Amino acid sequence: MSEHRRKPPQSRGRRAAQPSSSGRRAAAAPSGPTTSTHGVPEQRPHASRAEARRAAQRSGSRRRAQTATAAGAGGAAVMSGRGRAAPVAKKRFIDYPRSDKDGVRRWLPSFKQIAGLCVTGLGLLVGLFAVGYLMVQVPSEANAAAQQQNNVYYWSDNTVLGREGETNRQNIQFADIPKSMQEAVVAAENETFWTDSGVDPRGIARAVVNMAKGGDTQGGSTITQQFVKNNFLTQDQTLTRKFKELFIAIKADTKMEKEEILQGYLNTAYYGRNAYGLQAAAQAYYGKNAVDLEPDESAFLATVLKGPDLYDPAGGLSDAATPEANTERAKERYAWILERQLDLKMLSKEEYAEYRDFPDPQDPKPVTGDSAQASYMMETAKRYVMAKTGLTRDDFERGGFQIYTTFDKKKTGQLEKAVKSAREKHLKPEEREKDRFVQFGAASVKPNDGAIVAIYGGEGVEKGHYNNNADTSGIQVGSTWKPFVLAAAMEYGTHRSDGQGISPKSEYDGDNAVVIRNQDGTPYLTDENEPFRQVNEADKDYGVVTLREAMERSVNTPFVQLGMDVGMEKVRDVASAAGISDHSFDAINPSFALGTSTPSAIRMADSYATFAASGVQTEPYSVTKVVHKGVEEEGFEKPKKEQALDANVANTITDVLKGVIEKQHGTGYANARDLGRPAAGKTGTTDDNKSAWWVGYTPQLSTAVTMFREDPKNPQLLSMKGTGNLPSIHGGDIPTRVWVDFMKPALEGVDVEDFPKPTPIDNVVNGGNVPEPEPEPTEEPSEEPSEEPSEEPSEEPSEEPSEEPSEEPSDEPSCGPLDWGCDDSSGQDPGGQNGGGETDGQTDGQTDGQTDGQTDGQTDGQSGGDSDGGSQGNGGDSGGLFGGPGRPEDE
Repeated sequence: MSEHRRKPPQSRGRRAAQPSSSGRRAAAAPSGPTTSTHGVPEQRPHASRAEARRAAQRSGSRRRAQTATAAGAGGAAVMSGRGRAAPVAKKRFIDYPRSDKDGVRRWLPSFKQIAGLCVTGLGLLVGLFAVGYLMVQVPSEANAAAQQQNNVYYWSDNTVLGREGETNRQNIQFADIPKSMQEAVVAAENETFWTDSGVDPRGIARAVVNMAKGGDTQGGSTITQQFVKNNFLTQDQTLTRKFKELFIAIKADTKMEKEEILQGYLNTAYYGRNAYGLQAAAQAYYGKNAVDLEPDESAFLATVLKGPDLYDPAGGLSDAATPEANTERAKERYAWILERQLDLKMLSKEEYAEYRDFPDPQDPKPVTGDSAQASYMMETAKRYVMAKTGLTRDDFERGGFQIYTTFDKKKTGQLEKAVKSAREKHLKPEEREKDRFVQFGAASVKPNDGAIVAIYGGEGVEKGHYNNNADTSGIQVGSTWKPFVLAAAMEYGTHRSDGQGISPKSEYDGDNAVVIRNQDGTPYLTDENEPFRQVNEADKDYGVVTLREAMERSVNTPFVQLGMDVGMEKVRDVASAAGISDHSFDAINPSFALGTSTPSAIRMADSYATFAASGVQTEPYSVTKVVHKGVEEEGFEKPKKEQALDANVANTITDVLKGVIEKQHGTGYANARDLGRPAAGKTGTTDDNKSAWWVGYTPQLSTAVTMFREDPKNPQLLSMKGTGNLPSIHGGDIPTRVWVDFMKPALEGVDVEDFPKPTPIDNVVNGGNVPEPEPEPTEEPSEEPSEEPSEEPSEEPSEEPSEEPSEEPSDEPSCGPLDWGCDDSSGQDPGGQNGGGETDGQTDGQTDGQTDGQTDGQTDGQSGGDSDGGSQGNGGDSGGLFGGPGRPEDE
């Protein structure tokens, strides 16, 4: 036994075997035991350890191969080295995850798998494309969108006010499409149009990706695809519509001639200005037939195809679509199209140089309607719908909308008639230069409701007047702003009243050229570092006056100092609460109190309606219902009411403004009292007589009227001195007369109703340079009784007696050509009044120096950004949603 355990002797110094001299390798000795012929294992000499490992590996490989063969042949389980059955791997059709790999490699597909997947996907796409191509057919006729519907607007009584797009599509033949238009649109939209198969695969892929991301869906369509979309499909931006467009475009390209496709596209495309098709566009922009278009005009019409709202030089409906911005965009794209035509050899260098100048289109044409005011009312309603629904211009102007408005047909006609009467009676533009370019704007709103019942936007777009004067900013309102200053003083008080509202009986210095002071008593300094002195009209002195009398006479100096004492920011807050749009506010400086801001007539009527409704403010609205394709749109319920001002403050303002009409020295006395029922109002005239306003109201109706001069071709306000053959025009004459001539018939049959009586505000706090009243002896014992006795009796003697004596003589010589109802026997201060002595129509014929009692921007060195009392023009200001936004420079 021991001999079998002995290790064989190790060779020393020599290897066990050497290669033979013949170069053949000696046979390797087996590494394991062998068996003799008698079955007894034979012990062979051990080889090296490396050879032993290699032998073991070879043996294991053979065993695995034999096991696999046995399993495949007999299906029997293979026993492991310890006697357990090893599972047999089942062969899969798709070996994924990969069975022969471990870790991450197990989940990575092989090259064969990737290649197979690509081939399969490509096959599926080809199959789907084939199915889609077979299933989608070219429609036999155009859809409803190609036969454009109108938008219909209704009066408040549901009768038709007007229609948009009634005759604005005329299809033409290819022979009537000038070659210049064909080339311009191909260069701009699809340069491969004449050679492609109707689609642009790269463009389609880009559009699909953008739609999937929720981004811009434009830019992927050829002319053929756009024709298919306009003529056969809808404007929905969906994948379904896009794939239909793709297949129909491919088939249409095989069945239709290119000329027929281009003709169909140009006949169905939208060019803006409610013009569908090339013929309507040629008429809308250049007043000619399409066949007569010049190459530069063709390039411009190809420009607006990019998006009329942003490329029509007349402006669009979106916030960014101002006339200035649109013109700039249109010029840039126009130049780009010409360059593309030059690059594509469609234009010679000589032609390119000839047509580089931008071909300005004509002004927009009128829309259909049964009133000269229809276009202005439809525009106002359209803007309101856009703001309430978020619809784009393209959505809205493709038609199918029924818009029910608040406009009263009868009252609109009455307002138009009142303005026409004033024009015929006072203006002779054919004879007098100063009567040319005179414009009116007006709006009437229901207090406690906000409904706009009538507007006057101008003489009508058919007469070349395109701006809506009722819904535009840019015209300073002058002294019609003073009620907001007084309301702020009654609401918040002054720095001398410890936050307590002050009474209209408070007295201020009404002299001319008084130094305006800050709340700390220091003078307000101009840019030249000089004390600012506010002036009255005609430099007239009024001495110490109550705020009530200053309002009635429209004296400037008390209200400028009052605004400083209250704080102009609080004046702005009160005006905003009453309904003035924030974008129309001018810079905060002393003149802010005199109406340098520029709200629209609609906003002024609505803000005064807040006073009429005892401080209840309601946003103005022009639409009550919108129906689209038989479904009523949401969001057109009446605006909510809000108590914006203290009721007693609002009622006190009304009581003061009644005096403007009822007191003989009031600036509205000469004409406004002809209404014959309780009313309140305020005149406004701006520096250099560039605008004149009257805003007045009853409990049932609030109406604002403005008058100004402006050359449409040179949008700068002009002075009205000499207009109507008068020295100047003021808020109390022609604008007030228009107001009376409208309000009388508009309120016919309406019950006469007075305003609520206010509770007296007895906190008398005088201006800084006016001495406080000497205390009565009864004030010594206690503070309580000192206020009652001193204030109660003070109102009667301070206002009634002081005004009555001055009224009789002051009005006597006031009668003139515009003094309807004025008695020639009455007297007035000869030479006219100024500043607070504004009569606004009482002294027609002797109005030298007579104005609104204000200068509204006449500052003689005034600083702080004060404007020129109406020097901003109104031209080009499309206004928008009841007075804005105005032109960028006005913002």
